[in-house]
Amino acid sequence: MALLQYRAPVDYAAHQVAFEQFLTGFKTSPEQTITHALGNINIDEDDLSDEYDFMDEDDDAQQRRLRDKARKRAPQHKYKEMLQQLADRKLDQVVIDLDDLQSFEEDADEGLKLVESVEKNTKHYVEVLSRAIDKLMPQPSVDITFKDDVLDVLMANRQQRNRDLEEVADRLMDPTVINEQYPVMLTRRYTLVFKSRTSTPRNPVKALSVRQVRGDHIGHLITIRGIATRVFDVKPVVQVSAYTCDRCGCEIFQPVTDKQYGPLTLCPSQDCKDNQARGQLYPSSRASKFLPFQEVKIQELAEQVPIGQIPRTLTVLCYGSLVRQINPGDVVDIGGIFLPTPYTGFKAMRAGLLTDTYLEAHHVLQHKKAYEEMEIDPLIMRRISQFTRSGNQYEYLAKSIAPEIFGHLDVKKALLLLLVGGVTKEVGDGMRIRGDINICLMGDPGVAKSQLLKYISKVAPRGVYTTGRGSSGVGLTAAVMRDPVTDEMVLEGGALVLADNGVCCIDEFDKMDDNDRTAIHEVMEQQTISISKAGISTTLNARTSILAAANPIYGRYNTRLSAVENINLPAALLSRFDVMFLLLDTPTRETDAQLAKHVAYVHMHSKHPDLGTADGVVFSPQEVRAYVAQARTFRPVVPTAVSEYMVKTYVRLRSQQKRNEKIKSQNFGHTTPRTLLGVVRLAQALARLRFSNTVTQDDVDEALRLIESSKDSLAAESSGNSSRRALNASSKIYNLVKSLADSGACRAEDDVEEDEEDQFGIELNLRKVKERVIAKGFTENQWLTALEEYTELDVWQTAGNGTRLVFITSNNAERDGSPEL
Repeated sequence: MALLQYRAPVDYAAHQVAFEQFLTGFKTSPEQTITHALGNINIDEDDLSDEYDFMDEDDDAQQRRLRDKARKRAPQHKYKEMLQQLADRKLDQVVIDLDDLQSFEEDADEGLKLVESVEKNTKHYVEVLSRAIDKLMPQPSVDITFKDDVLDVLMANRQQRNRDLEEVADRLMDPTVINEQYPVMLTRRYTLVFKSRTSTPRNPVKALSVRQVRGDHIGHLITIRGIATRVFDVKPVVQVSAYTCDRCGCEIFQPVTDKQYGPLTLCPSQDCKDNQARGQLYPSSRASKFLPFQEVKIQELAEQVPIGQIPRTLTVLCYGSLVRQINPGDVVDIGGIFLPTPYTGFKAMRAGLLTDTYLEAHHVLQHKKAYEEMEIDPLIMRRISQFTRSGNQYEYLAKSIAPEIFGHLDVKKALLLLLVGGVTKEVGDGMRIRGDINICLMGDPGVAKSQLLKYISKVAPRGVYTTGRGSSGVGLTAAVMRDPVTDEMVLEGGALVLADNGVCCIDEFDKMDDNDRTAIHEVMEQQTISISKAGISTTLNARTSILAAANPIYGRYNTRLSAVENINLPAALLSRFDVMFLLLDTPTRETDAQLAKHVAYVHMHSKHPDLGTADGVVFSPQEVRAYVAQARTFRPVVPTAVSEYMVKTYVRLRSQQKRNEKIKSQNFGHTTPRTLLGVVRLAQALARLRFSNTVTQDDVDEALRLIESSKDSLAAESSGNSSRRALNASSKIYNLVKSLADSGACRAEDDVEEDEEDQFGIELNLRKVKERVIAKGFTENQWLTALEEYTELDVWQTAGNGTRLVFITSNNAERDGSPEL
């Protein structure tokens, strides 16, 4: 019975001709696109239409500038020029933008539905377009020289041999000669990929989540949004395997299109068949063609997962120039072909008829690029430079960090400096001085510590958010895993490695186990992770800023205990933080009213209220990221005068700390050499914010103010408590005596009647009262001082030759607490 035949739904030959016309005839220019969008309004790149430029040195420079501008404005053959660059070996990737193809199709109006056909059968159209490119490939404008790569020489020789065989076939009228040509895969030195259409009101395109991909999408060009969880090593995958015969010397090429293939062993050439030589084939890796290959695992974002579900993952295969574009932790939109693949090996025996699916990547869009890779929009740069000239960018940017959170201006300024960072220096002998700033936020629950951490992790290009209870030491540093592809032991980086050149936010820092917390010590100072596991000894980079949030040990901050007893973190760890803030939830009428109004406004209008900046200026997270990226390009240095000022300030801080240690039994904010380095880093970050390469004394003063304000907040309650204990001991003694009088304790033996008590006061035994006061920890001098002061205030009087203390009731009734001294 003959197999059923199904006619192809499209004419691929006609489509190839249309693609050839598209590659040679499509014209584009940026000015044309803008003019079309704005209704035929011409706008120059620099917003100036003057024919004269003050930067022109002479008439020749002006003429060159005008010629360059005219050449840029002229319509350009985008893909024709790309083919020429491909022939000159300047490009190795051909990106076909489907938006260009759609505009070309609308202008041609031939009804071929090229874009729709490409989106539904992408894998086949890669080959169709590749044949069109091979047919239109121009001659290289640059000849091969000895300086070129060996691959270039091989490619040129192969292409020349193919052209010679075509001429021989035409001359002899023998089409079988063409079969001796090199396979087309060997002569293509490029990777062809498609870029999906952008979303428009007429054709909305939305990135899918992993669970939204269905069977209908198989073979289609789709876009999936997710976060990269695992990125495997780049390995070569064979595309064409070459062999050499030991008898006839023929080169045999075997195209490989599947996951597995059987290598050839016997020579299939005509010479060996005629001579019955059965020559042995030996693989030739030099003549074979390999492609870079990388496997990536992407996972659904947290907001894409339904309630009660766990995130799903999808395998993405990257070939050619698309490798090394994705790093673990990146949020990406990946456009590619959704394809099935059968299981191999023992998995195939267990799977039966089941198949696995994967996405063959064609285009990768990073949502948050690294600072070095960011391309800042000129409009954003113009707005940034406008506020930079005003000199208020420090206040504006600080208030733009988490504007929905009320107050904490100094904390936001410190977080802004954390994003900018100092300058990392490497001394000649290899010693490295970190420039990243570490900050610790400590305090009561409900003061928006976690929200600040979430905001910073979103603004930073590489921001990782984790919690202390949900993280182990291995999860923070690195774990030894078995590679499912090669079955080798490999290292998989943890949260600190994923946040390399970024920010790692650790919430619930106090709830981490001590063994896990020790893994952070090396990262916070040396910024490396040393690993010796499973026969692997290496050092991983963890050049990250640590932003930690910790709660007090008893839930809320206990003002009767010192800060060390409240936070319960080791001093070796706390000294590694450049800035430490204590955020207390202290009830005050004005602040509470403003906070309640702020929260109510945010809930009513779903936006923050006016922050008090000029013209209501608030930068968006994208603008903050762009400003930080621009600021990080500067490398400020400390001049001699500022350096001497820093030295004197550091000596003064050390002497002040020595005096404080004599007064206070427990001192939390120690001034160490790390404090000096922290001042340098904060001052460099402030200079970067000004777009300056020199640190000024004002920068140092502001850095010192931030450190002092953080220490003041740390010691606010404890120092206030201790000062009340020292300065207001008389008030405490008064409250004690008042409680004794109210309770009826320490009464005199021959006490008078109740009505006389109400008239004259309450008489207490002076000796017993003194014993009670001394037993509470007060000294005799403090007791005598309080006795004399409140006697002068007519609060009490001594009687009975100094044996009795008369507590006057009228004064007692008039006062709510102790009288002010």
